[in-house]
Amino acid sequence: MRTQVAIIGAGPAGLLLSHLLAQGGVDSVVLETRSQEYVASRIRAGILEQSSVDLLTEVGLGDRLRAEGHEHRGIYLNFAGERHHLDFVDLAGRTVWVYGQTEVQKDLVAAGTADARYEVTDVQLHDVESDRPYVTYLDAGGAAQRLDADVIAGCDGSFGPSRQAVPAEHFERTYPYSWLGILADVAPSTDELIYAWHANGFALHSMRSPTVSRLYLQVPNGTDPASWPDERIWDELAVRLGHGQDGWKLTPGPITEKSVLPMRSYVQTPMRHGRLFLAGDAAHIVPPTGAKGLNLAIADVSLLSTALVALLNRRDPALADAYSDDALRRVWRCTHFSWWMTTMLHTSGDPFDAQLQLSQLRWVTTSNAGATGLAENYAGLPIGF
Repeated sequence: MRTQVAIIGAGPAGLLLSHLLAQGGVDSVVLETRSQEYVASRIRAGILEQSSVDLLTEVGLGDRLRAEGHEHRGIYLNFAGERHHLDFVDLAGRTVWVYGQTEVQKDLVAAGTADARYEVTDVQLHDVESDRPYVTYLDAGGAAQRLDADVIAGCDGSFGPSRQAVPAEHFERTYPYSWLGILADVAPSTDELIYAWHANGFALHSMRSPTVSRLYLQVPNGTDPASWPDERIWDELAVRLGHGQDGWKLTPGPITEKSVLPMRSYVQTPMRHGRLFLAGDAAHIVPPTGAKGLNLAIADVSLLSTALVALLNRRDPALADAYSDDALRRVWRCTHFSWWMTTMLHTSGDPFDAQLQLSQLRWVTTSNAGATGLAENYAGLPIGF
């Protein structure tokens, strides 16, 4: 079997890359080790930057997003008993949209443009330094298969075979805390996201829909979700988010999911090795505080699809040769912003750190320059940045 681009991973990055390549007249085959149902059900990111929304709309994937997604003008920062609103439209002329990664995945599957093979195993990449790379794997029935390609695109996350095939330098930081994430069948108690600094630790009130809330608590690394019964979760969320502050109330409800998410930053550099190109979580991981993970993946594949169309259809290698450098400029900007948001809002237990964090938060909420910097980065820089 032969294709122009072999894509490893059928998450949003892989399926969107296949969709964009098809629009540019380039064939691809997508290989995924999980079932289609498993990939579609993973609860991940829920915030889309304006540039991500614009791209999805431009390529025919924005109808349901604009009908069912929720456009937000900004966020709230809660600290020291006060709540401050940052209006991204006033500050930066851009908005963000609440639209879960699962919904983006559904839209990509419904588009039907990807030739995706699910539940494959033993995926191995070969000869990526040559101009005739190929992939071997076992199909869902256990039969050995070989897929020859001009290019391989690794969109298979941080633990897939693509990253392992790149013998390149990486940068990594592990943070000394995690998030306890909960999904609750209750209407959100806020119209926009609340990011809260509290002496007990960080908290975030997000949402998935008008009837489903997504909330997070800073917890120590290694925390067992079972050690947090529902009543304890709601009590601690109320304390950290400011229940009763200026009349605001947090409404509890049935918790349907609990999980602990470790926090880390990781950047693989370069994002290319021979004819293997990395995109999305295969190339970088950011803590979710800045809402950048899915948006970085979308920006990556936007650049990569344009580069591969030029390389494979016009034999012009310039954009492919520049892909890693071009993508990494945005990756490092978003990595810094995610680190900055994380270290500003998560408590360490050190009183000196706490005073620095409060000083930073006061600057962001009282300085137009500080607020604009946060708004520009959160709402998203142009994909070509």
